[in-house]
Amino acid sequence: MKKRQSPAAKKRQQKYLLYGLGLIALGIVAAVAIGLQMRESGAAETVSVDSPSLSLEAKKGRAYFKLNCQTCHGENASGTDQGPPLIHDIYNPGHHSDESFYLAAAIGVRQHHWPYGDMPAQPQVSREEVALIVRYIRELQEANGIVYKAHGM
Repeated sequence: MKKRQSPAAKKRQQKYLLYGLGLIALGIVAAVAIGLQMRESGAAETVSVDSPSLSLEAKKGRAYFKLNCQTCHGENASGTDQGPPLIHDIYNPGHHSDESFYLAAAIGVRQHHWPYGDMPAQPQVSREEVALIVRYIRELQEANGIVYKAHGM
């Protein structure tokens, strides 16, 4: 036999249920607001890039970049709605060393600076090709005022 709840106990139970539903609704609203803010502040960020005269290695790197990276990172690494601009101070050599580009191509990258999602590995790009792509990106960065800064500065 079931014990009957008192009217006061039922009211308390309803109050806690409404409180819980309110917290869930508040959490959903906060998540949507944060998502919209991230979209507005970081997604589809593109930059204007000055194209310098390139070294022979950087010209080769530009060709590999166009084949493997441009779809997401944009012409001249200026960014698209699928990937961030690499001509950005976040990617200065003091914050993202050349090795970070090798690792990105080899194993991919988890989303951390931008709201584009994870970058998948690019196994079709050899280490030698990545070296040329890095040379291209570094020459573009330098021509656009992005220079080495120690991490955290």
